[in-house]
Amino acid sequence: MPAESIADTGDLRVTLKLNGETMQDESTEDMIFDVARMVSYASQSARLLPGDLVLTGSPAGNGMHWGRLLRDGDVMEGTVTGLGAQRTRCVAEGAA
Repeated sequence: MPAESIADTGDLRVTLKLNGETMQDESTEDMIFDVARMVSYASQSARLLPGDLVLTGSPAGNGMHWGRLLRDGDVMEGTVTGLGAQRTRCVAEGAA
């Protein structure tokens, strides 16, 4: 997404739902390094192309926080303000 399409990268809502239940809900405002700095850093060692994801770690509310790890059939949905959503269904290793 072109930077000019996002009003303020310093205040984007990042959420993760697990099977419809909100597990994480934070703002980029709370991140240690801002979005521009992380993209700049990543682009120094990798060519970033449209559609690439820069994964930065996890805000409070990950599986260890809740005492629950992912299971076969779980559905995770991550959203970022203005960028849309990504839905992933977990499949146990060896299952098809």
